[in-house]
Amino acid sequence: MKYLKILYVQVIIGIIAGVLVGWLFPGFSSTAKLISETFINMIRMVIAPVIFFTIVAGVAGAGNMKKVGRVGVKSLIYFEVVTTLALIIGLVIANVVKPGAGIAIPHTASTQVAEISQQANTVNWSDFIAHIVPHNIVEAFAKGDILQILFFSILFAIGLKMLGAQGQNLLVNFEKINKVLFNILKIIMRLSPIGAFGGMAYTIGKFGFSTLAILGKLLLTFYLTGIVFIFVVLYLICRYYKISLWRLLGYVKEEILIVLGSSSSEAVLPSVMRKLTDAGCEKEVVGLVIPTGYSFNLDGTTIYLSMSIIFLAQAYGIDLSWTQQLTVIGILLLTSKGAAGVTGSGFIVLASTLTTLKVIPLEGLALLIGVDRFMSEGRAIINFIGNTVATVVIAKSEKEVDMTVYKNVVEYSS
Repeated sequence: MKYLKILYVQVIIGIIAGVLVGWLFPGFSSTAKLISETFINMIRMVIAPVIFFTIVAGVAGAGNMKKVGRVGVKSLIYFEVVTTLALIIGLVIANVVKPGAGIAIPHTASTQVAEISQQANTVNWSDFIAHIVPHNIVEAFAKGDILQILFFSILFAIGLKMLGAQGQNLLVNFEKINKVLFNILKIIMRLSPIGAFGGMAYTIGKFGFSTLAILGKLLLTFYLTGIVFIFVVLYLICRYYKISLWRLLGYVKEEILIVLGSSSSEAVLPSVMRKLTDAGCEKEVVGLVIPTGYSFNLDGTTIYLSMSIIFLAQAYGIDLSWTQQLTVIGILLLTSKGAAGVTGSGFIVLASTLTTLKVIPLEGLALLIGVDRFMSEGRAIINFIGNTVATVVIAKSEKEVDMTVYKNVVEYSS
């Protein structure tokens, strides 16, 4: 019975119970959705202040501006290289497996597709850079806009650092507030088995297993691609930096299960920041890389986008040349980053990309609406693992991780 006291065991039980309840009592889905959304909202409640106080304490407390700039540039280069690899892997596997071959295509667009199309037409991707700078920081905190909060936090930290000794009292208070926030997070995380239960019960109850049977090949191909990305690309990166991927995954297994149950990598953002700091990674690096990665390092989302485009092309019998597929990569490298500032970004970015390509009918999105929820867990998990690995890798490349602490916490205890 002692195993029942372990959080990740409780989360597994919650997920299994959610699947069973969703299957046997589909009418429970509306209540399950309320449970899941309430849990995620409790997490989102602390995301903005955690990011703010962590970055301010890290940058103003110990760092220098040159290092902040270097870590930022290195992170963006890393993100661009790795997400490009994710796109290419998604395209290659989709071309080999051909998950869209033989799929019955819809003749008319659904109401949801029409709404998504309208939203995609209103997205101006050139505004993405302007979006980084908030016109109202209170609004940015209220909406939980990670990118805008990150931008303001860095500026605030620089301003605080310029005060020198005069800013120390404020800095000490910020560090105390951050500890309080993480204590709140510990309380919320005890409810994660209930949140995972609600998320799975809603997914199964709302969409059922029938959707899985119809588009099972696409789902299997997507998850296969995710496995290849994690255990080939990320494994090789970890091996180069002499980090055990398996041990790191073991260290964050609770977070992975919570992401699986809630379909949201945001649900564990504060938790993984705390864990990586506890594992010896400099909090300044963690505070910069994790929030930036949540906007720019969406490996799972890029795999989903590239694979969905090839899937729809195959469903419509459209033979995309390699030149066109390279164009897809170029477009997605831009539009997938723009997803950071767009609510409900997955479908909207996909619709925007299809509109730009002008080759695949937008109506094909109706094929993906039912199965999208089952793919969202995979997207969220891959995004989460990709950002966790990125943080440790960048911290180690900057010599900003205490390897003695890291090995004791991650390598030997996982």
